[in-house]
Amino acid sequence: LVFLSVFIAPICQTIAAQNTKKISLRIKADYTKVIGESSYIDISTSARIDKKNTDIPNLNLSIVSETDDNEIELGQVTTDHNGKTRFIIKDLNELLKDSLGFYTLSISFKGDDNYKRASKTVSFKDAYIQATSFTKDSVNYVNASIKDVFLDSLLPETLLKVNVKRLFKSLPIGEEFNYTDENGTILVSVEEGIPGTDGILVVEVILSDSDDYGTVKTLLNAPFGKPVVFDNTFDKRTLWSSRDKTP
Repeated sequence: LVFLSVFIAPICQTIAAQNTKKISLRIKADYTKVIGESSYIDISTSARIDKKNTDIPNLNLSIVSETDDNEIELGQVTTDHNGKTRFIIKDLNELLKDSLGFYTLSISFKGDDNYKRASKTVSFKDAYIQATSFTKDSVNYVNASIKDVFLDSLLPETLLKVNVKRLFKSLPIGEEFNYTDENGTILVSVEEGIPGTDGILVVEVILSDSDDYGTVKTLLNAPFGKPVVFDNTFDKRTLWSSRDKTP
């Protein structure tokens, strides 16, 4: 009986291990560059659990810059309670770049007792958007151009979005589709009457989710807004004010 129990125990452990299958992990990564501010990778982790897509928190992820024949470890990040995190790229010059001008970052999870190891790569080139504002014949305009930094060449037939930045949702301006011309440039008129603090509109020019460049955004302060007047007297309650402002 002793021999039989010794023989059966390892088999039971093996069966238990087989029944406890590790869960496949999904990593999503998107590159964004904000001109004059920062570049970053937004990362999220999820898994299919009980037939539902579930965000996976508290996972340690390694970030590596790589080419075909070299790699540099950049650091680690940990997902928050929503399964999200952001890796800030301090300087693109610190990353490895291939002969075509592409940067490739690998985001990897080494696996644990619950989840299988997983990885995701994101590749992108560097692009630059320049934007200016001017008024001609009483019409306000935003002029913007985009270029490939590695090739030092402007990008024609490229779709750029132009918005006025708002607290909750940006306001699109210009045509529905703003494609750059043969010189890599768009020209968008800005209608009058859009309210802005001190008459300033914060205009966003965005290349969104490009296969080669990711998302690239620049912000421009344009003096085309209708000044917003704030009522600073609302909270000033006195004994001599109207009923709605008295104690």
